[in-house]
Amino acid sequence: MRLGRCSNVAILISAPVGLLFWAGSAFGIRLNTSPSLPFGLYRVTADTAAPLIEFCPSEPVASFANVRGYRQVGSCPDGGTPLMKPIVAREGDVVEVSAAGVRVNGTLLRNSAPLARDTAGRPLTPWPAGKYTVPLGEVWLISDYHARSFDSRYFGPVPTALIRSHLRPLLVLP
Repeated sequence: MRLGRCSNVAILISAPVGLLFWAGSAFGIRLNTSPSLPFGLYRVTADTAAPLIEFCPSEPVASFANVRGYRQVGSCPDGGTPLMKPIVAREGDVVEVSAAGVRVNGTLLRNSAPLARDTAGRPLTPWPAGKYTVPLGEVWLISDYHARSFDSRYFGPVPTALIRSHLRPLLVLP
């Protein structure tokens, strides 16, 4: 009898939470719980100049992030959640990757130095050091909000075809 009550309570709790996530997604609201960006709500915008995007990474990055637990179960084709990241470089920008961090058009981005290990102590491989000019159809994504963000410092440029939405902060904690 006890198991039945627990199941009912779980259904009563999970149904509204699931409905909330579905409704938010359906109305263009995204919840960020990742430390890569401030915690809070972001809204989808038609403005392609918006500095934040949501995208589904391609392989092998998608599987790597899933296996490491950097992503949860979600709506991307590989079964993981989309990533939300700031665009720091677009077509024509010059990106320089080094042990000191990532520079865009000569400006060093805060918190962009690649790390040798993730929070669980597992090795990380940074994108090869060098200078890159961003071609048409690609962007670089780096979070200067948190030094441990899993972003272009590890997986390089991202094809713009992978962008699902452009985002703007709606209600975020500082």
